[in-house]
Amino acid sequence: MPDTTFDVIVIGAGPAGYPCAIRAAQNGLKVACIDEWKNRDGTHAYGGTCLNAGCIPSKALLESSELYHRAQTEFAAHGISVGQVAFDVATMQKRKAKIVKASTQGVASLFKAAGVTAIQGHGRLLAGNKVEVTAFDGKKSEIVAKHVVLASGSVPMELRSVPFDGKDVVDSWGALDFGAVPKRLGVIGAGVIGLELGSVWRRLGAEVVVLEAMEQFLWMADQQVAKEALKHFKKQGLDIRLGAKVGGMERGKDGITLKYEDASGAKAVSVDKVVVAIGRRPFTKELLGEGTGVELDERGFVKVDHECRTGAGNVWAIGDVVRGPMLAHKGKEEGVMVADLIAGLVSEVNYKVIPSVIYTAPEIAWVGQTEEDVKKTGRPYKVGTFPFMASGRARAMEATAGFCKVISATDDDEILGVHIVGPMAGELIAEAVLALEYSASTEDIQRTIHAHPTLSEALHEAALHADGRAIDMPNK
Repeated sequence: MPDTTFDVIVIGAGPAGYPCAIRAAQNGLKVACIDEWKNRDGTHAYGGTCLNAGCIPSKALLESSELYHRAQTEFAAHGISVGQVAFDVATMQKRKAKIVKASTQGVASLFKAAGVTAIQGHGRLLAGNKVEVTAFDGKKSEIVAKHVVLASGSVPMELRSVPFDGKDVVDSWGALDFGAVPKRLGVIGAGVIGLELGSVWRRLGAEVVVLEAMEQFLWMADQQVAKEALKHFKKQGLDIRLGAKVGGMERGKDGITLKYEDASGAKAVSVDKVVVAIGRRPFTKELLGEGTGVELDERGFVKVDHECRTGAGNVWAIGDVVRGPMLAHKGKEEGVMVADLIAGLVSEVNYKVIPSVIYTAPEIAWVGQTEEDVKKTGRPYKVGTFPFMASGRARAMEATAGFCKVISATDDDEILGVHIVGPMAGELIAEAVLALEYSASTEDIQRTIHAHPTLSEALHEAALHADGRAIDMPNK
């Protein structure tokens, strides 16, 4: 490692760290990025949890399992006969691994093209903006920079009463690597990760029980959307039990018994495998040395201001290791912002318009305020909805579940929130994000021409419906 002095050192090459490093290099700065991710086979890879054990591999398995499910349930309606449909988990896993490898190698190539010095090992911030690098062979060295960006990410939270064993009780990464379909799968947590992973293995034939401690399903989402989604998940066979607080487990000849309590008292359920998906926590293990001036809050997050500056001079922190939603795209935008601020450019992240997506079927996506949020403010509002059942494109796709919902202020017509449950919701939400970014009105969406027939017309019609002017549905 000949270079020891840089303009910027980024610790972590996940979805926050690697965009930060690349943008800083694009801005003409001398940049190093340190990353310690190791795969189960001991090989190093860039991209963090997202590319290696989260966003990308989960979407690969979601796609494979959905195609299998559609072949079983939908193809006949199209006049397509495929005989007895079968699947091969090993092939699905090989495909997933290939996609992951292409993604992580892509980051390495991007570093090379941008001129970022990529360093494999553990990075630890020391006083004076020095960074100690511990290589995989244990050797230590020091490098220094004018600016240091902490992007160490997050790790799964563990339930003390149901500890991970890496085989039968696993985290999200372990649930992505099952070599066979469990007969009975218990999922603790009905959040994004729990629902997505539960959907994968349910489609492939597992009996899936989801235990959620909250009484309210998807409390963070608009509740009209949450209720619609829950209805479809139950139709798919996901056994979602709300208000179920897991207190422990017992191992036996027939598998694992999860013990929990709900409103009616103590209960138990027997499963073969358990996925604990109760959330993630910031990863700061051996990240900070003595005298750095960087502080953690009561939840373990690195304290930062709205521009991701820590309390230490020229030390920044971004992504899952700081406050805000643990979303890859949120981290990416923070990384780009910080790289631009370091270069003296004007940049910001609009935290009010960060979209959320759950890649189940139907997909769920939203941006802005929920109807519950708006009610609490007391601001007068109006709501427009449009069911995908009334969409010609959705009917042609055999994907009519769900609806699009637009919430707008009645005083100035500003769009306050958009919520979608239905086909390709994760793609459709982008238009809504753009609308909120520019403080668009309901009328702006109404006057925007949407191609026909498209799923995006649902957003157009929902905006029209907010004013009782929908064309393709009755205005009740």
